[in-house]
Amino acid sequence: MTHWPRAPRNEIGTPLRRGLRHWAPVALAGLLTLAVALPAGAQTKAADNAPPVVLVQPAELRSLAPQSEYIGRIAVFDKVELRARVKGTLGKREFADGAKVTEGQLLFTIDPAPYRITVNQKRALRDGAQAALINADAQLKRAADLLKTNNVSQVAYDQRLSEQLQAKATLDDAEAQLEDAELQLSYTRITAPIAGLIGRAAVSPGNIVGPDSGVLATIVNERQIRVLFSVSQAELLNVRRDLRAGEHLPVRLRLADGKLYPEKGKVDFIDVTVDPNTDGQMARAVFDNADELLTDGQTVRVIVEGNEPAKALVVPQPAMAIDQTGPYVYVVDGKGVVEQRRITVDFVRDGMIAVASGLKEGDRVIVRGQQRVRAGMAVEAQAAPAPAGQPKR
Repeated sequence: MTHWPRAPRNEIGTPLRRGLRHWAPVALAGLLTLAVALPAGAQTKAADNAPPVVLVQPAELRSLAPQSEYIGRIAVFDKVELRARVKGTLGKREFADGAKVTEGQLLFTIDPAPYRITVNQKRALRDGAQAALINADAQLKRAADLLKTNNVSQVAYDQRLSEQLQAKATLDDAEAQLEDAELQLSYTRITAPIAGLIGRAAVSPGNIVGPDSGVLATIVNERQIRVLFSVSQAELLNVRRDLRAGEHLPVRLRLADGKLYPEKGKVDFIDVTVDPNTDGQMARAVFDNADELLTDGQTVRVIVEGNEPAKALVVPQPAMAIDQTGPYVYVVDGKGVVEQRRITVDFVRDGMIAVASGLKEGDRVIVRGQQRVRAGMAVEAQAAPAPAGQPKR
């Protein structure tokens, strides 16, 4: 038998030539992959090292009137609490809770039967007193005629005069009692003394009510509204100066949803005493409330605006951050490096911060992207888009 020479083998018994042919493509592919992967990794590292992009807006001078904000509470001018003035069974309710009512509109009734009976009784007494007075007048006239002819004594005439005066007094008392009874009867009809909105009824029909039963319902006239708020002594001087000059400070209201009330009001009264707990004085502003959006007892933010606009260096409110030291902003210098600036805020108005110190006109303040930067970091600054309705700078 002829034996062919065997091919060289490696340590695990695999023919050496076959092993080389098998692994050569794999090794080549690995080398190619490594060659391609290295440039990609270098590109990723370069992208990670790129400076972050931030939006900036320059600090600018604007004409703004200073303003201050206070917590205020709304109070209506006209408010009536309806109460029962006589005792009796409450009848049918003549209104819907929260409805508008007109002056003189019937709202509640109390069972009038007992009071009507009393009126009839008092009227009968009045009629009897009138008859007695008519008779007393006739007796006095007859006695006067007889006295002229000396057919009656002076004593008898004086007696008739006394009877006539007593009858007149009795009639006056009967008429007063009848008037009182009719007044009590009228109280069984509870009507609206003012026009406005009525709240919910506190007592249901069928219950016994009286003067001690409390409030049956409340009517408020919200066509005009007062807002009460406390003003500090420091700011009160400017308010009083404007009021003495015959001017009224314009006042705005910020509602619970953050929106401004469309109507402007005016400060028309400042209290004459100072609250020792707050060192402030109560001020009052008046607003028209034709749409009845404002409600009695509602809490609002009162914005008191100054009358004289002044130049102020302003930046958008989102640019400001606050830490334990106080407010600050980030500014990008001409080399694209971030700098932290401590600022002093004068006032805030319409989303803009009036800066008293810490910035100068033209400083590029970061308004978006502050969370990704720190002082000394290089950034790519891009101009922030102008708000809707404002031209681009």
